Amino acid sequence: MRRVLLSWSSGKDSAWVLHRLRQQPDIEVVGLFTTTNEAFERVAIHGVRNALLHAQAEAIGLPLHLIPLPWPCSNADYEARMGAFVTRCHAMGIDHFAFGDLFLADVRRYREEKLAGCGITPLFPLWGIPTDVLVGEMLAGGLKATVSACDPARVPRQVAGHPFDADLLALLPKDVDPCGEHGEFHTFAWDGPMFFHPVMCRTGETVEREGFLYTDLLPA
Repeated sequence: MRRVLLSWSSGKDSAWVLHRLRQQPDIEVVGLFTTTNEAFERVAIHGVRNALLHAQAEAIGLPLHLIPLPWPCSNADYEARMGAFVTRCHAMGIDHFAFGDLFLADVRRYREEKLAGCGITPLFPLWGIPTDVLVGEMLAGGLKATVSACDPARVPRQVAGHPFDADLLALLPKDVDPCGEHGEFHTFAWDGPMFFHPVMCRTGETVEREGFLYTDLLPA
């Protein structure tokens, strides 16, 4: 049995990874880990409040390991804190990390290089699945999510705070990946087959920071 810790962004891709992993009899998902902005107590990049992150973990039924990052965060800071976390995980008997990466080869190579020789093997359960096929699988499978952040230079501003659904996909320009793999948008997953119950939330204010639109999601 492979003991797997899942890199949890709070979004749709990591949620779907969990769903797929739980269907594999030789894998035991033993927890989630997330990098957070320690100054604002939010998920790094996605901008989701830590309170909702904890609510997700409770609804999933797995322990959550937070890796707080300073703000601003240098590459040296990031690698130091991740390195210490990897060492602790190996000591706990974790032998695999799972990631929700889809097709960005440089991101995958970076993860593989950083984990090389440490005793923990990376897994990429969604790798290479055509993203239009993957989106269809997610929606048909009952995954529900809300856009928490988006790049208004790449997508219409009404994408901010929009449900992840067919109407959202219709709003996306033709050159935008339907899963947002290039960072065009990020989501917060709140219901689906990976949850024992929905994570109730509501949309709050949308603000623009450093060129990105962030929609505040609030516990409901």
